[in-house]
Amino acid sequence: MEFKRNNLERASSPYLKQHKDSPIWWQEWNQDVLDYAKNNNKVLLVSVGYATCHMCQVMAAEAFSDEKIAEFLNRYFVSIKVDREQRPDIDRFLMSVAISTTGTGGWPLNVFLSIDLKPITALTYAPLIAKEGMPSFFDVLLMVKKFYEKEGNKLPYFSVPVYSVGRVYEEDIIARLVSGFDFAYGGIGVGAKFPPYSQLLFILYYLETAEDNTLKKLLEMTLNSMLLNGLHDHLQGGFFRYCFDRQWSVPHFEKMLYDQAYFLWVYSIAYELFGKDSYRICVQKIIQCLEETFEDDGLFYSAHDSGTIHEKGVVYLWSEEELRNNLSASEYENFKKVYEISKRGNLEGKNHLIKKKDIFLINIEEKLLGIRKRRKQPFVDKKIITSLNCLVGVGLIHAYRYLGDRQLLKRAEKIFKKLINGHYKEGKLFHSSINGLLQKEEFLEDYAALLLLITFLHEETGEYINYMKEFYDKLFVFKRDSEQWIESDNADFIPILAENFDYSLPSSTSLANLAVVRADILLEKEYLPRDFRDPLNMAFFNISSLIRNGYFYIIKDTEKLAWENVPINTIQFNIKELAM
Repeated sequence: MEFKRNNLERASSPYLKQHKDSPIWWQEWNQDVLDYAKNNNKVLLVSVGYATCHMCQVMAAEAFSDEKIAEFLNRYFVSIKVDREQRPDIDRFLMSVAISTTGTGGWPLNVFLSIDLKPITALTYAPLIAKEGMPSFFDVLLMVKKFYEKEGNKLPYFSVPVYSVGRVYEEDIIARLVSGFDFAYGGIGVGAKFPPYSQLLFILYYLETAEDNTLKKLLEMTLNSMLLNGLHDHLQGGFFRYCFDRQWSVPHFEKMLYDQAYFLWVYSIAYELFGKDSYRICVQKIIQCLEETFEDDGLFYSAHDSGTIHEKGVVYLWSEEELRNNLSASEYENFKKVYEISKRGNLEGKNHLIKKKDIFLINIEEKLLGIRKRRKQPFVDKKIITSLNCLVGVGLIHAYRYLGDRQLLKRAEKIFKKLINGHYKEGKLFHSSINGLLQKEEFLEDYAALLLLITFLHEETGEYINYMKEFYDKLFVFKRDSEQWIESDNADFIPILAENFDYSLPSSTSLANLAVVRADILLEKEYLPRDFRDPLNMAFFNISSLIRNGYFYIIKDTEKLAWENVPINTIQFNIKELAM
């Protein structure tokens, strides 16, 4: 390989390909590149991001397009681009460096490493020209070069810290959860709002075992706020990544596959618990969103960008005049009764659609969606990620259980079969593919999510016992002791301890623990009780603790009961299957 050039045209990642024309000699992460850096004693700049990351695109257009910066980097550094969705192990290591040394993290994530992977410094976005207290990126390069020349031989190794866990007694769980909620608008905290799936799922299961009106009120408030306000795409269905404000009004307009997967799970159970028809329609519209914008022959792409041509959210916004011109007088009046519409708008002079009433105007919304589809659409990252597709399968099974459409179960089975046929080769489960090209690294999150999907499929059909046994054993290759898992042990990087912190997204550790205990039950293995953890930080982990501590009903029968006739915290299976 010729290293004195940009080699990203060879990459499979859409994110890396976005940088193939950069004047910087970007490389992919691989052993040849690391050996080249070591042989030439050059500092590594490892820049991590993903294809739909807005600030990654901004920095690419600014500092990473500057000829002076490119010339300096090309002379003194080896520059490596990493897609965080392809390499969660590298991303976890470098993000831990950033948070441990600066107190903050995010993407683009730029970390300078010695040739033996000792961190020098880390930063996120850096401007081309110094501003607002931030040094220019060129100034950072000068400081790193000078420091490494003087102090490079004194750098310590870095180990990824693990979140310190401690027991939370059951009687304290409700108080701890309630303390973190926003009583005015729902959600966790009083700043920017991420959808807290981990807490929502735990509360949904927990409320089946312990009645608490305050917790139930906060749950329903959060579900309604996310559904009615700016986080929800009211026309096509599905949800955006997060909101910048406490009121859930102004979203970051990315659409991620994992959001749709967990929302399917959450709102399907919420529909069963609360019986609200709007939750049912929400689930159906998430499925519509997946079908229309994510699906590729039964599997699903990883993400949609937040905007088009670097204009964030523009495809989703409407002027009052556009709405008047495209709707009849009666349609417009009905629309204004449900949605907040004004001449001045609520976002950059236009209207981002937010509801005043919990009503779906299906015909009008479909009409506007048809108009919206004629606009230039956001970029789609077409990676097929194993773990995320498994989680879509889990969400579809819950939608099947509580909406009653058997086709959804068949679609979940199709996901499993396509992943087994496409991503499982020579006894290894690979992380992702794009256009049929496999990424050949293995991660805990994929094995955990696949085993979890298998347990739900077996619960429904009784036909997956052998796959469950096979992937149960494979999952434990990643176990290190009674508490700790590793995320990966790939040949081109150091072993990385798995994340055990659940905020909005469940960690790999928590996914693995839930998959294991469900498989233990379905395989009739012994399992032990387990302490509860802090429900604001490890809520998804606590679902497995609920199961282990006897808060789920385990039904063994010759016939499976209809899900509407059993509590949501139920695991059931056909006892005839295990006797075979």
